[in-house]
Amino acid sequence: MKIGEVADRTGISTRLVRYYEQQELLTSTRGANGYREFDEADVERVQRIASLVQSGLTTKLVKELLGLEDAVAEARPSCPRGVAEKLAAELVGIEERIACLSRSRDTIRDYLARTEHAALLSESELERELAAH
Repeated sequence: MKIGEVADRTGISTRLVRYYEQQELLTSTRGANGYREFDEADVERVQRIASLVQSGLTTKLVKELLGLEDAVAEARPSCPRGVAEKLAAELVGIEERIACLSRSRDTIRDYLARTEHAALLSESELERELAAH
C-alpha cells in the first residue's frame, strides 16, 4: 500500500510517516516507480509508534523499544546494559504517567456517573470495545 493509505488508516499524516522512516522507526520498500510501499504490519507499527510518542517517549527511545520488541519476537531478547538502564528509568516515568492518567480517568468517570449524562459512559465503553475488535 502507498503512504497515503497508511496515513488514512492510521490517522497519521504522510509527513509524520516519512519522519518515522527518517528516524529509522519504520522501513518501506520502493516500487519500480520509486513510491514507498508498506504492508499491513506497517499500519500497526505506525499506530504503535504514534502511541508511544504521544505517551511521552522520545523517538530515540521508541527506536530502542521497538528493537527490543522485534528481538523478543525473534526469540533473541538481549540488550546492552546502558539501554536496559535507560529503559528501567523510563519505566518509572511511564508508571507515574499511567497512575496520573488512571486517577484522572477515574475522576472523570465518577463525575459523569453522578450527572444526567451517565449514559455517555456506557456509550463510550461500547465504542471502545468495538474499536478493539
